[in-house]
Formats: sequence, structure tokens, C-alpha cells
Amino acid sequence: MDLILWRHAEAEEGGAQLPDAKRRLTARGDRQAQVMAKWLKARLPKKTRILVSPATRTQQTAHALALPFEVEPRIGVGVDAADLIAAAQWPEHSGAVLLVGHQPTLGRLVALLLSGAEADWSVKKGAVWWLSKRSREGRDQTVLRAVIPAEMLD
Repeated sequence: MDLILWRHAEAEEGGAQLPDAKRRLTARGDRQAQVMAKWLKARLPKKTRILVSPATRTQQTAHALALPFEVEPRIGVGVDAADLIAAAQWPEHSGAVLLVGHQPTLGRLVALLLSGAEADWSVKKGAVWWLSKRSREGRDQTVLRAVIPAEMLD
């Protein structure tokens, strides 16, 4: 299974006037989403399942791919790593899954899958972390295939 984690691109600041779920991408965030979408489209396996948080900024990020996606509350703001694992069906799902979500949950999931314990690892805005599950000598392993920040593609 491939698990691709994409943090939403840069979004406007929230506050009393703007609910967190309604925050939109900035012009810079839109550029980040476009360049990452171009990189991903060239590499995503066919039939990749794309799950996106209900937040406006994640849906705008995912729209840059111009591929169908499902809005999935289990990867929304304030969820935990276990929710992301359940939504992605990690590691049982037979194909690739792309989650478009938020910090700090994406970072905590990456830490859990790579180190065995949740920790506050940073996933930059607009960045992708690509992980795979494989079996070697009868043991399951999580393999880090790529970490790509959007600014490296711009």
C-alpha cells in the first residue's frame, strides 16, 4: 500500500471573523497547490483513492489535481492519527491512498508510522510525504519514499 500525505497549501489567517473551516488558500497557497498537483499527477498510481478534509483550504488544495476526491470528516481539523489510519485503511488497503489534511495530525501520523510513536513532527504547508508498506523476511516495514516541500518544485 502507498499512503501519500499532502498538507493543505498556505491559507489565510483565521480569527473571530473567519471560522477555521472556511479559511481559503492565499495566492501563494494556490501556487503551492498547483506545482505539487503537477508533480503528483505525474506519479500517482492509477485508481489512487483521494480523501480530503471538509475544510475549504484542503478542498481547494485537492482541486488543483483535477481528479475526483471524497470529502472525509475523519481527516478533518482536530482528529487524531488513529482517525487517519482508519480513513486510509492503513495498511490493509490494496492500492494507493492520498490524504489531504492538516497539522499537527499529519506530522503525528508520520512519526507513528516511521518511529512507532506519535510525536509532533512538522509537515510544511503544501508538502507531500509518501510512504509505502512492504514485507521483508516476514516483517512489515514502513518505507519513506519521498518528502517534497512545495517550494522545491516552484
